[in-house]
Amino acid sequence: MPKRTPDRPVTLGEAAKLLGVSTDTLRRWDRAGKLRTERDERNRRLVPAAELRRLRAAPDRHRTGDELSARNRFSGVVRSIEVDGVLGIVEIQAGPHLISAAITRDAIEELGLVEGAEATAIVKATSVMVIRGDAG
Repeated sequence: MPKRTPDRPVTLGEAAKLLGVSTDTLRRWDRAGKLRTERDERNRRLVPAAELRRLRAAPDRHRTGDELSARNRFSGVVRSIEVDGVLGIVEIQAGPHLISAAITRDAIEELGLVEGAEATAIVKATSVMVIRGDAG
């Protein structure tokens, strides 16, 4: 059951839990003007209830990768796909960069990845995540 949106401003930590993102992501959104916050008497950022409702009602962010806190995104074209068993290697040519990712056969099929398709490699720590299209 989804968590109920409070009727009062909440801290960044509470908002992050309700929205399924990190507090760092909310700080970046605030700096970029994507999130309106208030300050309390201790100068902590608070997220108004109306902002929580707006963000929770946003169209499916999971389709674009926007909910990920990864900043390193390489948009390009699928150069090759090699599938063996349950895993596949996807190569994405992103400008001068060639990104290789090992992902499941199911993910390749669900994303509709084929040679020549637009895709974005999202790099976080030691993992490479792939989504279809430009998540810019």
